[in-house]
Amino acid sequence: MTIESGRALRSQIGRSSHAEWQPAPDRRDPIAILEESGQTRMQDLLPLRYGRMARSPFAFFRGAAQIMASDLQHTPDTGIRVQACGDCHLCNFGGFATPERRLVFDLNDFDETLPAAWEWDIKRLTASFVVAARANGSGRQQSEAALAAVAAYRQNIRNFLNLSPLECWYESVDVQSILEDMQDSEWRKQVRKEVQKNLKRTLADHYLPKLTDQHEGRLRIRDNPPVVYHLPEHLDAEILAERLPVMLEGYRSSLSEERRDLLNRYRFVDCAVKVVGVGSVGTRCLIVLLMAEDRHPLFLQIKQANQSVLEPYFGPDKAHQGERVVVGQRRTQAASDLFLGWTQDALGRQYYVRQLRDVKMSADVSLMTARRLKRYAELCGRVLARAHARLGAAPAIAGYLGRGDRFDKAIAQFALRYADQTESDHAALLQAIQDQRLPVFWEED
Repeated sequence: MTIESGRALRSQIGRSSHAEWQPAPDRRDPIAILEESGQTRMQDLLPLRYGRMARSPFAFFRGAAQIMASDLQHTPDTGIRVQACGDCHLCNFGGFATPERRLVFDLNDFDETLPAAWEWDIKRLTASFVVAARANGSGRQQSEAALAAVAAYRQNIRNFLNLSPLECWYESVDVQSILEDMQDSEWRKQVRKEVQKNLKRTLADHYLPKLTDQHEGRLRIRDNPPVVYHLPEHLDAEILAERLPVMLEGYRSSLSEERRDLLNRYRFVDCAVKVVGVGSVGTRCLIVLLMAEDRHPLFLQIKQANQSVLEPYFGPDKAHQGERVVVGQRRTQAASDLFLGWTQDALGRQYYVRQLRDVKMSADVSLMTARRLKRYAELCGRVLARAHARLGAAPAIAGYLGRGDRFDKAIAQFALRYADQTESDHAALLQAIQDQRLPVFWEED
């Protein structure tokens, strides 16, 4: 599509129409949606999932991608498609090291990625900023961060119009450039200190002692229940002897030949269950420790990949859900993990694989002032624009958005209204827990 075709869409789908949000008359019960999504998860971890979501409206929002997808099907859609993140909230952005060891800021969660409507990502992102602003005491400025995110998205989408496909593909947001542009000297100092600390944390010197200990004379992943734990001995033995070798072999075949050669230098040492995130709690996830000669470690995460929450509305992308995640990540990120791959187990459950630790950084938005939250929103909007532009959607989106702020204001209004909906849904979750409709496990702070 072209700039002209995107501009023509304004007469069909007015930019101001994106401000609209009210629950559909037949809106599904959000608790029923959570219960449905729990059917394919590990049942003993569901109380932990509900406990994490119950902590705050923002925690609920993080785990409610499926609920929001169900709601967004009733909102305006221009028909322009991108490789959507699918769960585009502010905590799914962060810093990480590229294979060339540069530190970049980018999207970092792709469990729900799928070719889909670009509007869904920007609406979920801006709503997350409003919910977060309310949570950290910046309620008076709650719309400012949302406006900043969508304005940065609009302005940066336009920046890609003059770039070739290769130039667009090569674009990235370097953490060093972010530091240089920071006007807040105290915040710049804090972030630079965090960057330096993370760059010094090697797998061998930091993560290996932190994540492992000696058990009966051999190196073993350290249990930290309910977050990291080994299965009962008979199940653990079955996984190690039967399931895991098949899964690792399938994973190897998904890698390019030179990366298989690199992986072959490592031998298996141990694996354990790891509970991750908020929305992912209950999906099957293993961490695997491998070692090369001279005690050089490699930690891999093998995470179950289910149907994307976007698939009921936009159709499937790949037959293998793990491949869907990996391909979506490669289409979207400026640089992807060297060990990205996919596999499945003997029961046909599908997974994707990535490194567990590789100089990964995330922002603690709960500690951000309103001013810092606005700056962070600008960064996320910039990165999302780059992600959506990589496969050629920039001209149509830029043509539709134009140079003014009409769309910005509409999306900010939507974000405010959907934040109200999130608070209402969170209250419904608390009531369902109180009524013992849902089991709950409360973690210690």
